[in-house]
Amino acid sequence: MTAEPPMPKLLVVDDEARQMTALCNTLRDQGYETTGFSAGQAALEALRSTKFDLVLTDLMMPEMDGITFLRAALALDPTLVGVVMTGHGSVETAVEAMKSGALDYILKPFKLSAVIPVLSRAMTVRRLRLENAVLEQRVRERTKQLETANSALEDANKELEAFSYSVSHDLRTPLRHVDGFAQMLASRYEDQLPEAAQRLLAKVCTGAQRSQQLIDDLLNFSRLGRQPLQKRQVSLSRLVEEVLREHQGEREGRQVDVAVDALPDIQGDHALLKQVFVNLISNALKFTRKREHAVIRVAVEDAGEQWHFFVQDNGAGFDMQYAEKLFGVFQRLHHEDQFPGTGVGLSIVQRIIHRHGGRIWAEAEVDKGATFHFTLPKASGLE
Repeated sequence: MTAEPPMPKLLVVDDEARQMTALCNTLRDQGYETTGFSAGQAALEALRSTKFDLVLTDLMMPEMDGITFLRAALALDPTLVGVVMTGHGSVETAVEAMKSGALDYILKPFKLSAVIPVLSRAMTVRRLRLENAVLEQRVRERTKQLETANSALEDANKELEAFSYSVSHDLRTPLRHVDGFAQMLASRYEDQLPEAAQRLLAKVCTGAQRSQQLIDDLLNFSRLGRQPLQKRQVSLSRLVEEVLREHQGEREGRQVDVAVDALPDIQGDHALLKQVFVNLISNALKFTRKREHAVIRVAVEDAGEQWHFFVQDNGAGFDMQYAEKLFGVFQRLHHEDQFPGTGVGLSIVQRIIHRHGGRIWAEAEVDKGATFHFTLPKASGLE
């Protein structure tokens, strides 16, 4: 069996005691649980200890008028719904009461056919206010949980960055020693070492140098979370020209066509934005190395409030089922023997783009090239 809903609890306040009692009795017969008072102060005391759904208050009372009482009642319980009672000559006062928080008013002398619809509407509003209060409480709790989680995540990220920075610094010196001593051994005793030993020493040097590069990349990645952005006007056209000049050596002896759109000026950190294009263009040059005719394009589209950039190549590409790993630290989709690298560069790119208020993603097909897309806001979206 379904439980009967509780009767609405109605507080009636009227300094005319007989009228208040009669109203309580009449409305009790209409399904309301009524409590009556002939003074506002006594009614407020009841509100402090008992939850009511509705308040029906007279406007003109000697000790405390209905407007003052209603404001005090709503201060105790903002979800409470108030209805005022007034004579024909006080309609303007009733309107003022509604401005103070009353939902509606009814005129004296009472007609039950007029009172019941007003109270019915008031109960509907009461239920909505209670539901809204529950939702607001859930939102506050959820917001607090998110703030706590974000704070914990921020603390964890700071600790991780500090740990990465510390470990990286501690590892650099011994690795430099390994590389230096191995090279000294190879150069001083080259004639005395058998060919197999020379090959092993070469691998030691290569491994140490790669580890040093990985540590440098890790340090760069950890610094990105700490250093503030140096915001200024950046000409991306000049920036990309500069990057291409610096990578001219990677194009020598190859047929490489590079097409660059007219790129916009934006507000951002010049050094970090340059790092974005350094990584993406050097990747395009690297992964097109096995092409007889490499084609690379740097382009931009107007996407409303953002610029949509993309760096496209016709190189090795990758399988899109692994695309989610692409921007993870130390994640690689190609074997190092094919295309060397540390697997940190795209993580750095992603962090820079995010700090500038944009996003980055990639599309590719194996052996048919890759396109790296990213957005940057036209207005300042800097962290």
